[in-house]
Order: sequence, then C-alpha cells, then structure tokens
Amino acid sequence: MEDQWLSWAKRISALADTGLHYCRDTFDRERYEEISALSREMMATLGGATPERIATALGPREGHVTPKIDVRAAIIEQGRILLVQERSDGRWTLPGGYAEVGVSAADNTCKEVWEEAGIRVRIARLYAIRHKARHAYPPDVLDFYKLFFLCERLDDAPLDPGHEVLDAAYFAPDALPPLSTPRAIARDIEDAFLFHAQPQRPAVID
Repeated sequence: MEDQWLSWAKRISALADTGLHYCRDTFDRERYEEISALSREMMATLGGATPERIATALGPREGHVTPKIDVRAAIIEQGRILLVQERSDGRWTLPGGYAEVGVSAADNTCKEVWEEAGIRVRIARLYAIRHKARHAYPPDVLDFYKLFFLCERLDDAPLDPGHEVLDAAYFAPDALPPLSTPRAIARDIEDAFLFHAQPQRPAVID
C-alpha cells in the first residue's frame, strides 16, 4: 500500500490544482499556487526527486483533477497467460496501458492487445478495478484506477509483438518471468486465473 504521506501530498496537490481551475479571486489563486508548490516539494522529498521533476511527471493539470485510467487484458489459454515484455525495463506485464480519450474501456483494452501482441480479442468480463495506491505497486506521483479484463481470442493467429514491446509469450502461473510491477503485480495475474476458473465470481472493486 502507498505511503500515507505520499497519499496526502497527492490529494493536496489535486485539490490545489482543481482550486486553481475554479477560483476567480486573485488572493485565492496565490494561496492555491503556494499550496500546489508545497505539495510538489512534499512529493519530491518523499521520492528523492526535485519539485521540477515532480511537476514534469504530473504534466499539465487543467480542469478538475481526476485519476488516470490504466486498462489491462488477461488472455488465458491452455493454463497459461499472455504477457508482453516492456521496452522500458525489460520486464513483463499484462498487455495494456493508458486509456485514451474517445475510446471505450473495452475498445481501449482490445486495441492495446492488438498493438502489443498482434492478436484480436474480445472482452469476456471485468474481473478487477484497483486503486493503484492501495496495492503493492511502486509509489507513483500520479493516481490511477486500474481496470483488468478477461479476454478471449477471436482467431488462431500467431503472436506478433508490436514495436511498443520487446516480446510476447504465454507463461504458466508457476513459471512467471520478472514482472514490470508499475504495470502489473503477481496478484493481478493470480486473480486472472482465479476468475477464469470461476466465471460467476463477482469482480473485485476497490
């Protein structure tokens, strides 16, 4: 679970930046700007970074600040699960990524599988919605909701890893490669097998 001080700093940052969007009073704006800067200093201190680097990681904060959405696909065949190897760290994860504006959660997920593994799938069911900060992912200055879907293949085409990844392959649950934990942790994969075996099980939602 995320460090409580980091959670508070992220919450303060979001409130300050949302306040900057709505406020019209000059003095209130100055106060919100100072609170926003202080929250970045807090996150920088907690993470051993500079406030400027934190500001870069947060990106433009326009409008009402909300969590980002990450979608992940679990494709299980013959007792093995499909994983892709990330270029950024050489580790493995469930296919997926940021949800894009104008595309549904289901279509986003299927698109990510096509781009990363070169296969067509359809959504079978949602099996988990996780608040990233509540689980064993590495600390992150951004706040995320992570959506996990069980998917089914639409054809028997061979895997064809896209340029965004290094490789794609199926793995047995007791022989998983090193995981890219900012994106997926062991529990995400364990739950995929659990929900695949028990289709009537209700989704886990934080």
